Amino acid sequence: MHPTLNIAVKVARKAGNIILRYHNQIDLLTIKNKTTNDFVSEVNKAAKDAIINELKYTFPSHSILYEENSKILDNNRFQWIIDPLNGTTNYLHGFPQYSVSIALYENKEPKHAVVYDPFKEELFTTSKGEGAYLNEQRIRITHTNGFENTLIGTGFSFKESKHLDTYLSMFKAIRLKVSGIRHTGSTALNLAYLAAGRLDGFWEIELNIWNIAAGVLLVKEAGGFVGDFSGRDEYLKTGNIVAGNNQVFKAILKTIHPYLTVKLQR
Repeated sequence: MHPTLNIAVKVARKAGNIILRYHNQIDLLTIKNKTTNDFVSEVNKAAKDAIINELKYTFPSHSILYEENSKILDNNRFQWIIDPLNGTTNYLHGFPQYSVSIALYENKEPKHAVVYDPFKEELFTTSKGEGAYLNEQRIRITHTNGFENTLIGTGFSFKESKHLDTYLSMFKAIRLKVSGIRHTGSTALNLAYLAAGRLDGFWEIELNIWNIAAGVLLVKEAGGFVGDFSGRDEYLKTGNIVAGNNQVFKAILKTIHPYLTVKLQR
């Protein structure tokens, strides 16, 4: 494992330990509602601080992007992109689908990534050109041909409902062609599961960069394709993402295309 990835793993486990420490004591946490359906807690802040402090100590010249400091991919050569608790709403309801997401980008390209599920002790790791791993075992995306017998992951924006009708139209169109659709509430885990072959494809509208920065490298290193709703590499800017093997990737793009608004086509 690359030394930098080792540090990311160490930091992710440290944050995961903080998250687990309180998972049976949710009622004791101070919970604040930042915007509609967008929750933060003491645990989220403690996990974030643990990650930032360790990264700043080890890599003082690197910049760090997170929700409260969202200067996306600045001019610094090295930038960490972190989501200390991806799936906060799940966590605050005791629903065990949440993760720590950490990625290092060099010159705006992903180099190392970790997605850690502390509840299940599942550690997804990757470095560019080195493949993707789950608890040190190599993982690969599935090789299904098109939509037949596939399980597709998705999610929908919980902050606002401006794309809800569009999303529901996409959902229905895809659901009629596949075996099932799953929404776990943690985008980072969805992408990690796709890389591990637990899902065959994934799509979602208007995600934040910290939700997907680590997961997209896992998918690519596991042999998958990632793009925006036009199939281009602009998903970090638009937040619109489609992922899967070559055939599923194309099938999702083709199926959702008739429902794209002008804004979502950009």
